[in-house]
Amino acid sequence: MKAYQIQTASGIDALTIAELPDPQPGAGQILINVRATSLNYRDTVVVQGLYPGQTLPLIPISDGAGEVVAIGEGVTRVKVGDRVAGCFFQTWFSGRLTRQNTVSALGGAIDGMLADYVVLDQDGVVKLPDHLSYEEGATLPCAAVTAWHALTRGGLTAGETVLLLGTGGVSIFALQFAKVFGAKIIITSSSDEKLNRAKALGAHETINYKTYPDWEKKVYELTQREGVDQVIEVGGSGTLEKSLRSVRVGGQVSLIGILAGAGEVNHTQILMKSIDVQGIYVGSRDMFEAMNAAIALHQIKPVVDRVFPFSEAKAAYRHMQSGAHFGKIVIQH
Repeated sequence: MKAYQIQTASGIDALTIAELPDPQPGAGQILINVRATSLNYRDTVVVQGLYPGQTLPLIPISDGAGEVVAIGEGVTRVKVGDRVAGCFFQTWFSGRLTRQNTVSALGGAIDGMLADYVVLDQDGVVKLPDHLSYEEGATLPCAAVTAWHALTRGGLTAGETVLLLGTGGVSIFALQFAKVFGAKIIITSSSDEKLNRAKALGAHETINYKTYPDWEKKVYELTQREGVDQVIEVGGSGTLEKSLRSVRVGGQVSLIGILAGAGEVNHTQILMKSIDVQGIYVGSRDMFEAMNAAIALHQIKPVVDRVFPFSEAKAAYRHMQSGAHFGKIVIQH
């Protein structure tokens, strides 16, 4: 079979197509014919060798969907012909994240999905909602579960206000879920075109952060100087201070990404406003299945920015790195 491998941690150009033996499922395992994968910001970190715990060579990408084509002895959760997606953490099924769970992260701690065939444990997959294509299903394991985890752990309810930063995968999924929850949605971007697309998806207010560099002041204006109930914080220390100023007293900030870098944090806002700051590291299989039930019920369709063929995976990575995308970038196998 063909698979991409990171053989040297030297960036996107280090991605190499390798011919590997076809894997075979053992007891409790399933063989998946991968039909599509999708990229996350994390994948650009992995190719640079900066992801904690990774070893080389490594098959990258956590997010993939495909068809079960063979099963090992004792498999009962799925059958041949089922359409499935792999879980980001192969051993986090429910409850709280543990240190042991973190070493089961696909495409980082262990080999991922950017291959023709992948063997996973039967407990490490979920079935796709029937109305989604493989390309759409491949977008779910990381970004969608992360957004779902953040909003549900934060207890977002109808009538509350959520602030979303940017228009990447996590933020657009959070927009779609927050709309279902009946929340008011404020979203930021440097592109008016992207903001118009976000408004068409259901965002109530938009802020161009190039037009309003002090966008946290605009958020306060839009919330009658109260602040939002929740912030989905994907920027890191480069935006965290503004997010803390944007949230109401007693509000919540879900810390998800480091797009704007890591660094110092001013704790004064957290203390004086009694803000709950929660780290969100994707989510469990139970969360994935609950989210899929909501996606199926409301017929939610993931927003796919662009689909690249398997042979152009490097171009897909470069598109991700450019930040030009709106929603998810998919690689078709």
